[in-house]
Amino acid sequence: MLRCKNWRGVRLSAIRLNMLSVLIETLNDEEGLARTLASLIGGAVEGVVRDVIVCDNGSTDQTHRVAEHAGCHYVVGGIAAGIRQAKGDWLLLLEPGARLSEGWIDELVAHTARQTMPARFARARGSRTPFLARVFSGNRALAEGLVISKRQAAALSKSARSAEAIARGLATRRLNAEIWVAPSK
Repeated sequence: MLRCKNWRGVRLSAIRLNMLSVLIETLNDEEGLARTLASLIGGAVEGVVRDVIVCDNGSTDQTHRVAEHAGCHYVVGGIAAGIRQAKGDWLLLLEPGARLSEGWIDELVAHTARQTMPARFARARGSRTPFLARVFSGNRALAEGLVISKRQAAALSKSARSAEAIARGLATRRLNAEIWVAPSK
């Protein structure tokens, strides 16, 4: 295990231990999936993203082809099956179509090295909806993504049938990194 000089305040040994599995629950959203996967390339290059798992809920489009061409694990059976297959200590749950902005890698690495509680990204400025629209439309719990330990996600997945249900009602920390929210359907 490497124990080198601090990198942005985090020991490199901690970075190595806290690799990330990304889970994207989808249903007939091949275009959104492709946009989300493109924003994860930097994390894979940096060695932070260990694996990407596409959890399909019965798509009839080409979602499985997009996942296979991108080198993702493709799982049929929902989010619980994806959590069981995840290899990382931490999970990043995203909606298809959501895109992470620059700087997410550093912020996520720092969070997973220091914190044990779940976290969400901040909405990018261009992605923010007006206050009253948010109040009356009902908020999607997974719109800002969710960073959660695998242990906590596994416990929550026993009673939750979707990634949205896992994310709903959790106390989270706000990360200092932005996400472009997926368009609502």
